[in-house]
Amino acid sequence: MSSHREAPEIAKDPVADNTDVYAFVSPDKPDTVTILANYIPLQGPAAGPNFFSFGDDVLYEIHIDNNGDGLPDLTYQFRFQTQTRNPNTFLYNTGPITALDSKNWNRPQFYSVTLVNKGHTTKLGDNLTTPPCNIGPRSTPNYAKLAGSAVHSLSRGEKVFAGQRAEGFFVDLGSVFDLLDLRPFQNLHLIPSAAANGVNGTKGLSVHTIALQIPKKLLTRDGSAATNANDARSVIGVWASASRQKARVRNGTRGQETATGPWVQVSRLGNPLFNEVVVPLGDKDYWNSVPPAEDKTFAKYVLNPELARLIPVLYPKVFPHLAALKAPRADLAAILLTGIPSGLISGFQNFTGKTQADMLRLNMAIPPTNKPNNLGLLGNDLAGFPNGRRLIDDVVTIELRAVAGATYPLIDHKFEPDAAVSKVTDGVTAANNAVPFLNQFPYLGTPVSGFDS
Repeated sequence: MSSHREAPEIAKDPVADNTDVYAFVSPDKPDTVTILANYIPLQGPAAGPNFFSFGDDVLYEIHIDNNGDGLPDLTYQFRFQTQTRNPNTFLYNTGPITALDSKNWNRPQFYSVTLVNKGHTTKLGDNLTTPPCNIGPRSTPNYAKLAGSAVHSLSRGEKVFAGQRAEGFFVDLGSVFDLLDLRPFQNLHLIPSAAANGVNGTKGLSVHTIALQIPKKLLTRDGSAATNANDARSVIGVWASASRQKARVRNGTRGQETATGPWVQVSRLGNPLFNEVVVPLGDKDYWNSVPPAEDKTFAKYVLNPELARLIPVLYPKVFPHLAALKAPRADLAAILLTGIPSGLISGFQNFTGKTQADMLRLNMAIPPTNKPNNLGLLGNDLAGFPNGRRLIDDVVTIELRAVAGATYPLIDHKFEPDAAVSKVTDGVTAANNAVPFLNQFPYLGTPVSGFDS
């Protein structure tokens, strides 16, 4: 999956597990950029009596690099605090929760937002409320309206939301990790079976989302409006992270923990599937601990990806051109580590410089399209992945096809991708999600209720 349980240590710590990051020009407010960072993977909706929540002991951060050095120029920090209103009941709620300040909600959660701008710290919002989880029609009636009331405005003009959302990432999880048995053409697999439709392994599940909608002028290095797609100032790098304090002490008599010391990063995410598929098992935890500026250490895995060697083995005689391709994959390095420079794709660039860093790179000057193509750049839609990442972008198919050779002609015009490359897919799209996306902030859909799951 994009980054759900993608490394041994973070798989043990779901509250700090950064699962997906999205960054796109807001379709209904094109002078802003929306950034979504998801945490706490694979939430079953019927999760009582202790429903999911952000960690009070986790520092959640969204980072923006606007000068291409792989280090944050702007960081939005989020700290959460959970209250227990009635400790003498086992219930999450003692009646219907019809408003965020309802006394029936026994475990409300509040948070603060702090901006770190080149070392200067500014509190943008405090005591902001998250919505409860979607329990069911009796406990959380009219949940969509209730969650909508948890969209807050910050002091500089940003909008923010933090709370449970329907999982937006779609993938045939069961087939991908069963020796890359892609159902639509599993008849060609080394261990064949009849071709079938893809199955969305995340359908009906939930995540916890931190969402920001930020005016473009607050993101550029000089306050410009990002109107020229050829201007380097229009391109930003985006990633998210989670950190815990260095020392944790368990209280043996009360079942509680105390944390102290400096913050240590335990999870991060920029491009989807980077740590999941590109980084090998022995380096995954290390990758989660370092900033993007140090990703030159992992460049060798991008230039010679294991998956590109496995595909021709798992699909014999289907990918002969890919099997014969031995050159370093400079196309993948451009997509994942530096951005795509001008001149390779007509009218497009999201190049951030020579620093190799895993970040979502968004050219903010490229406007949203009225008819988005879920294959993004591969579908000739310049507003889609790997130009940032939209909710509808089929990143699994895009990255599988790129690894299989679809993008190598950008580097070597003589290379001809195998005919099967255009057919590579796990067979799942956003249409396979349990609920649709919203057409306004925070865009991710209303989570399925526990009662209806």
